[in-house]
Amino acid sequence: MDNSAEMKTKSPDAANPFVSVPVEVVVSVGKARPLIRDLVNLGENAILTLDKRVEDPVDLYVGDRLVARGQLEEMEGEQAGQLAVRLTEIADLQSGLG
Repeated sequence: MDNSAEMKTKSPDAANPFVSVPVEVVVSVGKARPLIRDLVNLGENAILTLDKRVEDPVDLYVGDRLVARGQLEEMEGEQAGQLAVRLTEIADLQSGLG
């Protein structure tokens, strides 16, 4: 069998081995800026207040690049309780998010 003919019949993604490599997406829900003296005094059950509200969008990063924004959601059905993100804005990787 001629491998070059086989490659032509597959989708372009199937010919590219990089498309099956997993990438880690980090979801940032907010930041806190406590004083060091307050941070070292935190104990179990302490609350660290973030700079965002529950309904605010979250940021999705690949490495240090902002790639999208979305809303946190809770899955339903068999995955009830699982946290998820519904994408609401996708970055133009050339110019970033607006």
